[in-house]
Amino acid sequence: MLRVKTKLGQSEKEGIGLFADEFVPAGTVTWHFDPEFDAAFDESAVARVPEHVRGQFLKYSYFDHTLGKYILCSDDQRFINHSDAPNILSTPERDVASRDIKQGEEMTCDYTKYEPGWFERRGIKREDFK
Repeated sequence: MLRVKTKLGQSEKEGIGLFADEFVPAGTVTWHFDPEFDAAFDESAVARVPEHVRGQFLKYSYFDHTLGKYILCSDDQRFINHSDAPNILSTPERDVASRDIKQGEEMTCDYTKYEPGWFERRGIKREDFK
């Protein structure tokens, strides 16, 4: 669940992005996994949906290797974009601002920090990803 005020906007990185709607000091927890709010799915459930649905689902979810489940954030956290120089440090359990984030600045994370193999699992070449 998001722990800071955010808004969605057009990203220079990829489609829709998640933007800080307040000043976020370094060290602030910006998101925290909440099992009562965020949805968890077994791989078998994901495998049963039509391919076009699975592709969309994989775009907005991550695989938690500890839980052995895909996690779909129920809020706008799912719109956070990847960056090799992120301002958010991510784990499967929580995200923390790695530096001060200005209001209006896009919030980004490194997908591979919370899901090793994120790109490979989706058949995406990392170097082709913005």
